[in-house]
Amino acid sequence: MGGLVAATAQSDDGLHCAFFYGGRGGTQMVPEVFYSVCYNNKDVPEAIAKLHSFHPAILHGFCRRRVEYADYPGITEDEDHQVFGSHVTGLTEANIQKLDYFEGSAYERRTVKVRLLVKVGNAKGEGNVECDEKTAQVYVYRNKRDLEDKEWDLEEFRREKLKKWTRAGYVFEGA
Repeated sequence: MGGLVAATAQSDDGLHCAFFYGGRGGTQMVPEVFYSVCYNNKDVPEAIAKLHSFHPAILHGFCRRRVEYADYPGITEDEDHQVFGSHVTGLTEANIQKLDYFEGSAYERRTVKVRLLVKVGNAKGEGNVECDEKTAQVYVYRNKRDLEDKEWDLEEFRREKLKKWTRAGYVFEGA
């Protein structure tokens, strides 16, 4: 991926943290897609699953939109919006390299601050209760013109597309 960020969001143990918001720049918000990308299998052994934690989180100052003609979303900066997603810990350098390859040149990896949620509200964020601020990596969509004016729908993705994105070998077909 071009334009990698010099700074990385690492935890105290030297591993990376990321914020996933649902679709190519975030279908990893669904753990099965994350595992498919990083381990080539949506069903990983318990020992692998325990290496990573997934916590609900909010990224302020960004907006998530559907990428035109695609199954996945992209986010761009927008101070009037916020994006719900997952703060994921325990990523290795190898995980980050696979994610960079998966996201490709349409996304730029950036370091951001997210707020963990102790209570998740409704789809509009009403009722969210925020707590700790964490540093994380996030994939930001480069070309706003390719984004529809429509919010990307995670539930629609789960119903209609998840199986396609989690089948073994799909992520790196043709690579």
